[in-house]
Amino acid sequence: MDQLSAMRAYRAIIESGSFTQAAERLDTTHTSMSRLLRQLETHLGVRLLNRNSRGFTTTEAGAQYYRDCVDILDRMEAAQQRLSADPEQPGGLLRLSLPHAVGALELAQWLPAFTQRYPRIDLDLSCDDRIVDLIKGGFDLAIRIAGPLQDSALVARELAVSERVLVAAPHYVAQRGLPRDIDDLSAHALLAYAGDGSSLQLTSATGAEATVKCGERLRLDSILALHAATLAGQGIAAFTRLTVREDLAAGRLLRILPQLQAGKRHYYAIYPHARPLPPKVRAYTEFMRAHYAAAQAS
Repeated sequence: MDQLSAMRAYRAIIESGSFTQAAERLDTTHTSMSRLLRQLETHLGVRLLNRNSRGFTTTEAGAQYYRDCVDILDRMEAAQQRLSADPEQPGGLLRLSLPHAVGALELAQWLPAFTQRYPRIDLDLSCDDRIVDLIKGGFDLAIRIAGPLQDSALVARELAVSERVLVAAPHYVAQRGLPRDIDDLSAHALLAYAGDGSSLQLTSATGAEATVKCGERLRLDSILALHAATLAGQGIAAFTRLTVREDLAAGRLLRILPQLQAGKRHYYAIYPHARPLPPKVRAYTEFMRAHYAAAQAS
């Protein structure tokens, strides 16, 4: 038995949640995955999984062995990259979980420069605004846009902090007029992203705060749909400045009430494990941190 192959198979089974998905992840068959698991259990002399018609659960020994597998395999990959590759040119497959703002709306701003800088890193991008399980999904890294993190259990690094700004399409402003103060917003269509709730908290340059309702005419659960609706002239919406900076520069969107801020959002790199980062993960993290710093400086 090739124990390393069996360990990789076992890790994939646990993280994928099924033998079929694990087989697809490793480009093999369900039968091969089952055979490797049986061989591994025989070799170790313990049962790792309890299987039934509804799926499987890990035994106590299986849960501990999974953690050991992750540690060993990650350390092996990092060691191999350190020895076999130029430290300035890490390689391998990097699986990323990104919010749509980063993986779609901002993609053109960072992807070409990253692929040129790191030609040996292959990217597998999954865009989802929901919080995903990094371990079960087999992700190396996630980027999340949120308020200050409250969960100290998360392994995270802050990449940037961006203010949220109010924007609208030029033809919306031409039709509905330009609001001059907070009170004027009551006569306008304020679009809402479902993840932000039904109100906007606005803060003036002097620190005065006000709450305005939004989403009464149009509420969307996708940041991509909110962006498209705003470009289509359906109303005023709030985005991080990093997300719409190119739209503002190109004149596709206009800043509304620039004296107001709709809060701030933090961009975080989230890791599944608190251990030394593989070179490919560290490279992406440092690249995005520098990218956002340059974007804000410009």
